[in-house]
Amino acid sequence: MNEVSLFRLYVLRAMYLLIAVGLSFSLWPGILMPAKHWELMQGVETCMLAAFSLLCFLGLRYPLQMLPIFLWEVAWKTLWLFLVPLPQWRAGNIDEAIKPTIFAVSLVVLVYLAIPWPYVFRRYVRAHSERWG
Repeated sequence: MNEVSLFRLYVLRAMYLLIAVGLSFSLWPGILMPAKHWELMQGVETCMLAAFSLLCFLGLRYPLQMLPIFLWEVAWKTLWLFLVPLPQWRAGNIDEAIKPTIFAVSLVVLVYLAIPWPYVFRRYVRAHSERWG
């Protein structure tokens, strides 16, 4: 019996493709032909997203082996949503400038839907860990 259905593997591949192509069109032109000098955090963010896009292309071939990058994506975006905009929203001061970022980060729900959670639980929670020494 296969651990993850073929349909779920295609869903994962579709998510990898969506992210990889989306970042390729929006990010890589500025990397290949930079028009200006990047500030520190903009450079960090750009390089992290570039690496993420390359790993998503690798995920097309190895969808289950590359799942940790989706787990990282889910973790940081969920943390950001709970720690940055949620307190602002609860206090009634959501800034207009942050709304597009909230929308973009909220699309992480698609990644939540694509991840085969029973497989993740079996593979990363219930499985025996590798030996330490």
